[in-house]
Amino acid sequence: MEMEMERVETNLIVRISGDLDLHTVPALRKQIEARLDREVGIKNLILNLKGVDFVDSAGIGFIIGRYKRISKHGGQLRVVNIKESINKVFKLSGVLKIADIFSDEAEALQAV
Repeated sequence: MEMEMERVETNLIVRISGDLDLHTVPALRKQIEARLDREVGIKNLILNLKGVDFVDSAGIGFIIGRYKRISKHGGQLRVVNIKESINKVFKLSGVLKIADIFSDEAEALQAV
């Protein structure tokens, strides 16, 4: 699993490659939470899942947890570049009710 973070104004873009599962989620959560705690003024979170091929229940929980953290402060969660198989999982799990889906980062940034 690889992750890259970039701040664009009040948005934190997180680019993830690999699986979002029980084995990778703890490290992801720790790094993102540390960044959110350390930097003042981050309002929105954009998850770029272009390199993600698999999401299990731990991955769904990870996304819901980041939504709760961001929305608590009036922010929004955006998800970009999801594969069709993951979109189906998101639909079944209810993630699509809490996160807006965009085709790319530029579109997500424009919407916030």
